[in-house]
Amino acid sequence: MTFIFVFSLLSQGGKKGKKAAGEKGKGGKGAGRINGHHQENGMENMMLFEVVKLGRSAMQSVVDDWIESYKHDRDVALLDLINFFIQCSGCKGVVTGEMFRNMQNSEIIRRMTEEFDEDSGDYPLTIAGPQWKKFKTSFCEFISVLVRQCQYSIIYDEYMMDTVISLLTGLSDSQVRAFRHTSTLAAMKLMTALVNVALNLSINMDNTQRQYEAERNKMVAKRANDRLELLLQKRKELQENQDEIENMMNAIFKGVFVHRYRDSIAEIRAICIEEIGVWMKLYSDAFLNDSYLKYVGWTMHDKQGEVRLKCLTALQGLYHNRELNARLELFTSRFKDRIVSMTLDKEYDVAVQAIKLLTLVLNTDEVLTPEDCESVYHLVYSAHRPVAVAAGEFLFKKLFSHREPEDEGAPKRRGRQSPNANLIKTTVFFFLESELHEHAAYLVDSLWECGAELLKDWECMISLLLDDPLPGEEALTDRQETALIEIMLCTVRQAAECHPPVGRGTGKRVMTAKEKKTQLDDRTRITELFAVALPPLLAKYAVDGEKVTNLLQLPQFFDLEIYTTGRLEKHLESLLRQIKEIVEKHTDTEVLESCSKTYHALCNEEFTIFNRVDIARSQLLDELVDKFNRLLEDFLQEGEDADEDDAYQVLSTLKRITAFHNAHDLSGWDLFTSNFKLLNTGIENGDMPEQIVIHSLQCTHYVILWHLAKLSEGSSRKDDLVTLRKQMRAFCMMCQRYLTNVNTAVKEQAFTILCDLLLIFSHQMVSGGREHLEPLVYSPEDSLQSELLSFIMNHVFIDQDDDTNSTDGQQDDEAVKIEALHKRRNLLAAYCKLIIYCVVEMRTGADIFKQYMRYYNDYGDIIKETMSKTRQIDKIQCAKTLILSLQQLFIEMVTELGHGFDRSSSAFCGIKELARRFSLTFGLDQVKTRDAIAMLHKDGIEFAFKEPSPQGEGSPPRNLAFLDILTDFLLFSPLCFWMGSFKDCWLPLISYRNSLQAGGDDDTMSVMSGYSSRGSSVRSKKTKPPVVTAGTSAAKRKLPEEESSSSSEVWQQSMQTPVMMPSPHLTSTAMRDPKRARDDSFMGVYPLPHDQQQPHQHPQHHQPTPQHHQASMDYKYACLSLSFRRGTGLMEEDEEPIVEDVMMSSEGRMDDLNEGMDFDTMDIDLPPSKNRRERSELKPDYFDPSIMDESVSSIKIRILY
Repeated sequence: MTFIFVFSLLSQGGKKGKKAAGEKGKGGKGAGRINGHHQENGMENMMLFEVVKLGRSAMQSVVDDWIESYKHDRDVALLDLINFFIQCSGCKGVVTGEMFRNMQNSEIIRRMTEEFDEDSGDYPLTIAGPQWKKFKTSFCEFISVLVRQCQYSIIYDEYMMDTVISLLTGLSDSQVRAFRHTSTLAAMKLMTALVNVALNLSINMDNTQRQYEAERNKMVAKRANDRLELLLQKRKELQENQDEIENMMNAIFKGVFVHRYRDSIAEIRAICIEEIGVWMKLYSDAFLNDSYLKYVGWTMHDKQGEVRLKCLTALQGLYHNRELNARLELFTSRFKDRIVSMTLDKEYDVAVQAIKLLTLVLNTDEVLTPEDCESVYHLVYSAHRPVAVAAGEFLFKKLFSHREPEDEGAPKRRGRQSPNANLIKTTVFFFLESELHEHAAYLVDSLWECGAELLKDWECMISLLLDDPLPGEEALTDRQETALIEIMLCTVRQAAECHPPVGRGTGKRVMTAKEKKTQLDDRTRITELFAVALPPLLAKYAVDGEKVTNLLQLPQFFDLEIYTTGRLEKHLESLLRQIKEIVEKHTDTEVLESCSKTYHALCNEEFTIFNRVDIARSQLLDELVDKFNRLLEDFLQEGEDADEDDAYQVLSTLKRITAFHNAHDLSGWDLFTSNFKLLNTGIENGDMPEQIVIHSLQCTHYVILWHLAKLSEGSSRKDDLVTLRKQMRAFCMMCQRYLTNVNTAVKEQAFTILCDLLLIFSHQMVSGGREHLEPLVYSPEDSLQSELLSFIMNHVFIDQDDDTNSTDGQQDDEAVKIEALHKRRNLLAAYCKLIIYCVVEMRTGADIFKQYMRYYNDYGDIIKETMSKTRQIDKIQCAKTLILSLQQLFIEMVTELGHGFDRSSSAFCGIKELARRFSLTFGLDQVKTRDAIAMLHKDGIEFAFKEPSPQGEGSPPRNLAFLDILTDFLLFSPLCFWMGSFKDCWLPLISYRNSLQAGGDDDTMSVMSGYSSRGSSVRSKKTKPPVVTAGTSAAKRKLPEEESSSSSEVWQQSMQTPVMMPSPHLTSTAMRDPKRARDDSFMGVYPLPHDQQQPHQHPQHHQPTPQHHQASMDYKYACLSLSFRRGTGLMEEDEEPIVEDVMMSSEGRMDDLNEGMDFDTMDIDLPPSKNRRERSELKPDYFDPSIMDESVSSIKIRILY
């Protein structure tokens, strides 16, 4: 019965009963009105589509109007419904009554396809805008209400549903996306509505069956035979209706779903998977089996995250019902591995839902193996917060859901005996086993939403740390106590600050009133608990630096007012005593800085405890400074006789003072004089311990910064400015002297402080209304700039193995290497900031820029950003700096290899590659970069002709090969015409000159074509000029004798040309005949008049060297003018850009572009000496589009035919 219905439905096209129905409807009572609207020539004023689109009417009344019209004339009503689906697809065509009566559905669809509006690819389901936002919802609601209202009679008339299902099946098979998308959505929603009908029928059948059984089991005397017959008849009708509904559902499933769940459009596939999930959840008896589940399992491998997401959400609805778990056992065993792997999906939304699904799978006993769970556990440390929170819920349910039951009548256990004690221990064990000890804040944040009650049980945590273990209970180890203190600190910070840790937050979120109240309550509770517990905790762990460092951070989150309102002053006194003892016991920098920050947090003038804390702090600092001055005086007097114990005492006291000076103003104590005296003694004697010098430099640095901060706040006296100016300049000179220290750590400290001071006291310090600080502005002298640059070259641009900072045989330790690299990056960044803020001359950056390629992996991002910033400051000066760096590399190469180097050597190719990378940073906006590029070429040409050849005037200049490097700054590859009788040494000049001419030719043609054929999409193809490379044999590249000349004659002629011809003005309006220029490229190096092409020697050849140099300079400017001409055409857009992306960001995109082009008939303008294979092998990360101007993205590359 089912298959007969399906095949008849698809073959007949829903025509069953049309004729009879049409005859029945003629002249009917309601022929003039449909849906309550007036009819004209069979068409209503407001179509059903318009009613649904507006969404103003209740869908129930709209459907009731349609049902009423269907009862009057079902052909007209069905025609209205068919046009509704056609118009919902965005088609402008209309199905007429004649078409409906005489044409098959396939013919109607083909006719509608022809009338489809092809101007736009949008249709109602995809159109953006407020009018269409609710259309999809209204569309789906209409179908659902239509079936619900027709479920008792009309859907069984073998006409309406047959016609609709046949139409939707045909539309879903259309090649038009709009038809396919809209009809699939309609069919799936129709199927969902039918599933609801089938479910109701099933329930009614079960009720009828129970009533029948109950009546039949009665005694014969009490049995009502009429009721039995009625119940049998009702059950028979329900069964027939159920069969009809099942036939309809089978037709939709096999005619639409089976084909569309693998449609090429992701939205269509997502619709199918979303709806089948609804079917399995609503009517699990019929749909929750492997025959339907397999489609969801297969689609979990879909390449689109949207579809994979629908699969997971569909499965979540199933696994949420524990009664269905038994039916999902086979599916779970088959697709469990896929679900686990989806927790690492590249789409974060998919990963989140996969973890949530696995959390529901935990309801099934022992389905997930320990390995499966561990793959989810580590995601609590993910930087993406939704993924981490989902993993935290999984972890909490797996490890913490089993609590010890509490007796309702028994008092609530607290502290070590509370039910949370074992759970807190479990958290500590998990944190230690994860081996990510620096990420406790991320673990706490992941568990916060699901386990905040557990994590806020600070009373239990304090008890675990302070109280003795219960009988039979195992005490925490030292490592576990350290982890517990760190977790406790993170929970306090999370409760007090109410935002995720660094790296997880998306910005500050506005807190609700409830969240603010919770935050205040938590801070109050934190203060009340830890104000009492912190002193004994510090006393217990006073000798453990790591524990003390974490514990001392707790007062930063206190509500200090509670010390007064809660009568907790005695605990404050105890806390201050413990901090003082810790300062006296420890010399570790982290511990001392934590003590300093704690004093800073407690010394808040807004609270009444300020005086008490300030007195304690002043007493401590008085003791430290007096002790330091006394020890320093004795230490300096002893000189070389000072032992290690004296040096240690000075160092430990200096460490404490430096740590406090970082957060507190110690201007009341004259620390500059003592520290400067110590530093000066170290310079004179040269035997001062390394750590003493380092901390003395840091302390003196703090003295100057605090002094500057006081002067910046308000009006300052002239004496104070003079004092600070003297101290600052004297200290800078001291740091400069320490740059030559034998100890690397001392030199690094002096360099870092020098860079900071030069930046702070630069000309920018007077901005923002601080003109009174102008006497403090300090500009470094040339000698200091030179020393800073030398330090960078000697200590930053070194190989990893040459770094001598790694000690104790740890050179091979990866962590040590990373730390050393991080330190060198900081040093380079400090110097680059001086370049960016114009503290040092920009030209000093040439030594930095030339290392770009060699140290790209270590410092490429820093150097690239520096180039970008300098170009924003001064484009021309930046261009001069870039060309200077290339000149320096060229000189170094010539010094090493000699002037007769091989231009195919790795050194020369490396310089060319660096030039190419530099050229990419300029972008393609020629209006903005024109002057900079021109200056770059000018300096490059001057450098190439600067030194004449020692072999005489007939030989090329020494640096002529540098022109070959300059060609990489041309946006188009040079056309390398070969001069048959010339030596290879002249190739750079020929290549550079012809590259300029080629650019000019191309631009001339593009400008003319832009005006003559604007708007045309047809490009005229030109035959390519023959390109002969340097590898061509002598026989192939030899020209006729009448067109050749000796290299000496060419040099003589080239020297004469600029003198005989007027130099063109440096403007972009100078044009030349492209044909003549192309022909001239075969006649010689320079274009000569006819009277100068004879091989006689011009008299000016014998003039002195200065005039010779002047002639070469004239030529350089002549060549430069060609580059200006070349810029004109590049600013004209082609009428039909072929390649959209100028710089490919990946190898795959370049390969895809190349595959679609015929390289036998066109030339692609890309940098020279790079064929297709070589270009595809270039690392894409070398080009950063972010450093290009925004306007560059609109410029297209042009392909020359």
